[in-house]
Amino acid sequence: MDKTNVSLPEFNSGLEEAVLHSILSTVPDAMIVIDASGRILSFSSAAERMFQYAEAEVLGEDISMLMPSPDRERHGSYISHYLDTGERKVIGIGRLTNARRRDGSIFPIDLSVGEAYGAEKRVFTGFIRDLTETRKRERRLQDLQHELAHMSRITAMGTLASALAHELNQPLTAIANYMEASADLVDSTDPQDRDMLREAISEAAGQALRAGEIIRSLREFIQRGETDRQSESLRILLNEGAALAFAGIDSSGIDFDLTVPPDADHVLTSRVQLQQVIINLVRNAVEAMRESQGRRLRISSMRDADGKIRISVEDNGPGLSPDIEARLFTPFNTSKAKGMGVGLSICQTIVEGQGGRIWANHSALGGAAFHFTLDPCEEAGND
Repeated sequence: MDKTNVSLPEFNSGLEEAVLHSILSTVPDAMIVIDASGRILSFSSAAERMFQYAEAEVLGEDISMLMPSPDRERHGSYISHYLDTGERKVIGIGRLTNARRRDGSIFPIDLSVGEAYGAEKRVFTGFIRDLTETRKRERRLQDLQHELAHMSRITAMGTLASALAHELNQPLTAIANYMEASADLVDSTDPQDRDMLREAISEAAGQALRAGEIIRSLREFIQRGETDRQSESLRILLNEGAALAFAGIDSSGIDFDLTVPPDADHVLTSRVQLQQVIINLVRNAVEAMRESQGRRLRISSMRDADGKIRISVEDNGPGLSPDIEARLFTPFNTSKAKGMGVGLSICQTIVEGQGGRIWANHSALGGAAFHFTLDPCEEAGND
C-alpha cells in the first residue's frame, strides 16, 4: 500500500465521526489506527473482541501493549527507523506475526498496515486477522494426514515385519540346530566328531552373518533417500513455528523473545520438518515452565565457528534431571505422565537427516536449552 494524501475524517466531526464509527463497528477484521508516535487513535469493535479491551481503555495508549516480546520493546524503534529512513518493513507489505491479548495469551495474526496523511498529521492503519482458527483447521488437516500416513506406515511395518520374520527364521533356526549338534559333540574325543563340531560352529557363524546382513539391508532400505532441502529464512520459519506451537495451549504470561541476526538467517532445510522440530521443542519448553513464575522463552540463532547455523530454544523451567538428560533422545523415554517419549527422538532423526546435530544443556535463563545445527545457505545473502 503506497503513501496517499487523502483527507481523513476528523475524529471530532459529527457526521464524519458517525460514519467512521459505523465502519469500525462493522469491519470484519480488527482495525486499529495509530499516530506517528504509536498512540492508539481508534479501536474497532472487532479489535475489542479480539484483544479483550474496550476502546476507552486503549485510546491514547501505546500500540506495543498489544504485542509480545520482542516486538513490544522494539516497536518504538521500528517507527523511528521508518520515519527517519522511509525503509518499509511492514507497511504496504504485510506479515505473519504474533499478538497479545489482555490475559497475556499470544496468538498468530496476519497484519496489514497502511499509511495516510490527514490534517497535518500522519497516521497508520492496521488491519489484523486472527489466524488461531485457521491454524487449528490446518493442524486438524495435518493431523488427519498424519493419521493416514501413520496407518499406512503401520500397515507397511506389519508387512515388513512378516517378511523379516520369514527371512530371519531360516538362519536363526539353522543356528539353533548347529549349536544343538555342537553341544552333543563337544565332549566327544573322536577326531571325526571334532571335525563335525568345527564344521557346525563354522556354519552357525555363517548363518549369524546372514541374519546380520538381513538387518543391515533393512536399515539401508529405511534410511534410503535424501531430504529435499532448500533455502529458507529462519526469521520467518521460527516465528511461524512458534505461532503454531502456541496455538491451542496455555501461553498466557510468557515473555517470548526471538533473535535472528542477519548472518544466521538463511539455512538449507525442509520447511515442514524444521517447523516440526520447533513445535516439539517450544511445546516441551512451555510444558516445563507450567509451574514457573515469570515464564521466559527464548529462541535464537547464531553462526558457529565451524560455519553451521545453531538454533537454540531456552526456557526458565526446572531444567533437566541427570537421569533424564542421559537418555534424552532415546525413544520411549519421557518424564511426562501422558507422553510417549518419541518427540525428541523424532527431532534428532530430522536434524541428523539434514546433516546437523542436536543436544541439550543448562540455559542461562535457569532452565533447559536445546540446540541444533543446520547448514547455512550462503548464496541467499543477508537481508
